[in-house]
Amino acid sequence: MAFSEVREYTPGDPIRTIDWNVTARFNHPYVKVFEEERELTVMLLVDLSASEGFGTKTQQKRDMITEICAVLAFSAIQNNDKIGIILFSDQIEKFIPPKKGRSHTLRIIRELLNFEPTRQGTDISEALRYLSNVIKKRSTTFLLSDFMDKGFEDALKIANKKHDIVALDIFDERENSLPNIGLVPFLDAETGQTKWIDSSSDKVRKSYRAKALKRQAMLKDTFRKSGVDFTRIGTHQSYVRPLMSLFKQREGKR
Repeated sequence: MAFSEVREYTPGDPIRTIDWNVTARFNHPYVKVFEEERELTVMLLVDLSASEGFGTKTQQKRDMITEICAVLAFSAIQNNDKIGIILFSDQIEKFIPPKKGRSHTLRIIRELLNFEPTRQGTDISEALRYLSNVIKKRSTTFLLSDFMDKGFEDALKIANKKHDIVALDIFDERENSLPNIGLVPFLDAETGQTKWIDSSSDKVRKSYRAKALKRQAMLKDTFRKSGVDFTRIGTHQSYVRPLMSLFKQREGKR
């Protein structure tokens, strides 16, 4: 809500809108009038690190991210909002400043479909700092990542004070549970290191599951402490229900 003007009090006006300074000056009640600011700035903060290329179901995590970004971008222009995007790995890969218009939105989607990052790693802190430096006006920022990173808690808190950060945690089911498929090599796409895992071991599978649950709990706690709204979306499911639940939850806070 943005301040518009001051006018004389009329019966039925909420008492909380009374401007006491003006009222005292004129010895007559006056109220502040606010108008809802409809034009928003929407930013997409998109993780393009190598781990986003993983997927064992219908699509990879990057495909899911691209689809969600397209939906958010078209929703923004439908509401006459500005939309911009920051693509990042362990460095800022590309920045498209927020603008309105269908052609601008199509450009963003083309970049998501075709852009190839130059680096493999993840640095969420750097992406959040860059966001705060280049976007001066408060924005609603969707941070889309698998959050395979550490040490970004402080940067998240600081960015969320300036912007309204919404975290979308994109995951694949196999990151949470390990099937029994014998001795298999696991490649870390971001570091290039390979490790052999005996998935036939019940102990190994339980340990894998326990570490995944611990990581989820820590991530949830980080979002909660930072005051950031978030949801988890898997590559095996439709993103519609998680997003609808998230938006209803946010609407209930207003």
